[in-house]
Amino acid sequence: MTEFRPRQFDLIAFDWDGTLFDSTAIITTCIQQAVVDVGGAMPTREAASYVIGMALMPALAHAAPDVPKDKYPQLGERYRHHYLVHQNDISLFEGVLPLLAELKARHHWLTVATGKSRAGLNEALHAVELRDVFDASRTADETAGKPSPLMLHELMREFGVSPERTLMIGDTTHDLQMALNAGCASVGVSYGAHEPDAFHALKPRHVAHSVADLHGWLLANA
Repeated sequence: MTEFRPRQFDLIAFDWDGTLFDSTAIITTCIQQAVVDVGGAMPTREAASYVIGMALMPALAHAAPDVPKDKYPQLGERYRHHYLVHQNDISLFEGVLPLLAELKARHHWLTVATGKSRAGLNEALHAVELRDVFDASRTADETAGKPSPLMLHELMREFGVSPERTLMIGDTTHDLQMALNAGCASVGVSYGAHEPDAFHALKPRHVAHSVADLHGWLLANA
């Protein structure tokens, strides 16, 4: 099978929210509402969106520094409540399905490395009928939150792929730092949670400004 694998990257790992799934605005609002629900000061949109991609509880704690630790379980429950109300309002970015289909036809291993919970990712995969598209996935609650490289280490070990043959794609500095920590290449997307000005210090191979831009770069370079 080796001779049929692509010339540059065997394994491509995608972040989920803000990279494949158009969920950044809703997640930001849910974080803001959850903090207010437990008596904290509403974080700014910038502060709430910064933590997207991190594991849930560290993200909420970072976004709500004035909320005492004994309220963290309630904070998490309120976030999940608001997210469940809006989860059916969220969809894949336009162009994602054709992109994934073409990459799969080129024999890349396609995986997901996300700060979502396993239950949350499984629900999303089922909802958008992507269960057979990805070869594997890792979530923060079963490994470690970003920017720990554990998710990527486990995915690489599963497929016997080296860091040099692995590409991480994400919309946050947490994603790109995780790739750097794992010794992998990365691509940033500017249409998600973080401003792309912060990406360059983390040395992504490319910053894509749309799914079409990402599609074109991957076909030419991956």
